[in-house]
Amino acid sequence: MAGHSQFKNIMHRKGAQDARRARQFAKLIREITVSARAGLPDPAANPRLRAAVAAARETNMPRETIERAIRKAAGPAAGEDYVEVRYEGYGPAGVAVIVEALTDNRNRTASDVRTAFSKHGGVLGESNSVAFLFNRLGILRYPAAAASDEAMLEAAIEAGAADVESGAEGHEISTAPADLFAVRDVLEARFGPPESARFDWRPTTTVTLDQDHAAGLLKLLDALEDNDDVQAVYANCEIPEAVLQSLSA
Repeated sequence: MAGHSQFKNIMHRKGAQDARRARQFAKLIREITVSARAGLPDPAANPRLRAAVAAARETNMPRETIERAIRKAAGPAAGEDYVEVRYEGYGPAGVAVIVEALTDNRNRTASDVRTAFSKHGGVLGESNSVAFLFNRLGILRYPAAAASDEAMLEAAIEAGAADVESGAEGHEISTAPADLFAVRDVLEARFGPPESARFDWRPTTTVTLDQDHAAGLLKLLDALEDNDDVQAVYANCEIPEAVLQSLSA
């Protein structure tokens, strides 16, 4: 029986991983679709689509799947009409949360997001109720082997980047949102494609959480990220390593 239980546990975990991967692919395909419709269906001529394709490749999405999504978006029968929406609210301990979504039904998505907040000790706020606690940035990431710290800093600043942080884990280049794709093109010509190029919300202040509040917040973030319409979730929290280890034990 123990062996049977272990097998079932393994199958359950594999099933959860497969479901999570399927949701991730679905979100990426939705971003590819919206990006292709927002401009030309050619990554070389559409910076946002190029970033979406790069993100899809990061997750090992098959090339055929990516190309099929672009063709479908560019076709006469494009299907769903997605719109970009942003939700803001507070989680446990007053942690500020920003939720970005692509949806074909605003009412459904708003209801789902509101339910997630209320169920997990949070409250959904009005537009711009927490955005002032974050900076909107463009973020590029390169592996440490791509260039020396000095070479990356020099190239990034010349390209128009706002800041560069380099370390053993790699290089992170920050830009103003409007400059992300221009800086990426310059750096890509010199160092090759970045590991990722995307927009991000970075908190200006953070809330340090104890174990109880951290557990509640992580449940809220998981519930939001499991929603098919939600593309990204950001929170201005700090969870100490000891608390994370305790929660994962």
